[in-house]
Amino acid sequence: MPDVLTRFHTVELAAGSIDLAWAAATDVGKRREANQDAVLAEYPLFIVADGMGGHIGGEIASTSTVDRLRPVAESGEVSAKTIEKALARAVKDIASHPETTDDGTGTTVTGVYLDLGHDEPHWVTLNIGDSRVYLVRDGEIGQVTTDHSVVQELIAAGRLSPEEAENHPYGNVITRAVGPSDSVKPDYVRLDLVDGDRFVICSDGLTKELTDYGIQHFLAEHADPGEAVSAMLEAALNNGGRDNVSIVVINVALRGTVSSTDED
Repeated sequence: MPDVLTRFHTVELAAGSIDLAWAAATDVGKRREANQDAVLAEYPLFIVADGMGGHIGGEIASTSTVDRLRPVAESGEVSAKTIEKALARAVKDIASHPETTDDGTGTTVTGVYLDLGHDEPHWVTLNIGDSRVYLVRDGEIGQVTTDHSVVQELIAAGRLSPEEAENHPYGNVITRAVGPSDSVKPDYVRLDLVDGDRFVICSDGLTKELTDYGIQHFLAEHADPGEAVSAMLEAALNNGGRDNVSIVVINVALRGTVSSTDED
């Protein structure tokens, strides 16, 4: 398995600076013939897309979506509006692709972006589907996004426990995706900017093989994002690698007084 390289970016602000370090990787896994995942890790936008809809369709859907989001990241003008415009274009790309014949063709889109905006700097997570964003803050890991899946709806309704959900026959059935519908919008969550935060964005190929605490363990063992991604990927493959695996890890460090949680 090749080394996963860590990248760096510093955002200079009047009150200080934001130092970001991140790494990303995607792998076909041990049981799939093709990798239907796609990853975008370009400041200020970090995305994992997990395609579905046949051997070719899923790859087309995830790649088309990331290809439309990449110019948004490169422009630096990342917002709900620019993201949703890009996703609308991706839906048209997927529908018009000559090799996309399955109505079920689509992709998850999950990630986080740094919003410097007009007020205090902050993070925004976005999610369609069952890929996930985790946040480790003050030594505790939490899932920020909520899965758009049949089992999550059953859990929310009290009809299924999280333990039962792990082996449920509808475990792979998602209820929202980019591709089948023209009007799908992500769920967004705004998060404060806090020194020492670490984000993990991943497809379900990781969470099928590692628990939340397993993810936290590898983050604690590896301060460098590239090393953390490599360790988690290796563990997922060793645990079975039943699906494509995609992982992005982001470290956040603040210098000066910049923070979206400062009080007057």
